[in-house]
Amino acid sequence: MVTTIQLEEKVKERLDEMKLHPRETYSKVIERLVEDNVVEDELSPEAIKRIEKSLDDIKKGRTYSMEEVRKKLGIR
Repeated sequence: MVTTIQLEEKVKERLDEMKLHPRETYSKVIERLVEDNVVEDELSPEAIKRIEKSLDDIKKGRTYSMEEVRKKLGIR
């Protein structure tokens, strides 16, 4: 089913800027925007464990400053 919607001119201009190619339809642009903003999966238990460990490391001061990282990697 095809439907018609009304857009403000500035919204239409933004959609035009987001087109991957000139002939891409507004429907495809909007579909891509919606898909990019949908969270499909929850974090896995393993990912949650790694995040919790990282937070614990931060709380306990087991971190490196940017200067320490640069020095260790030989980056200015």
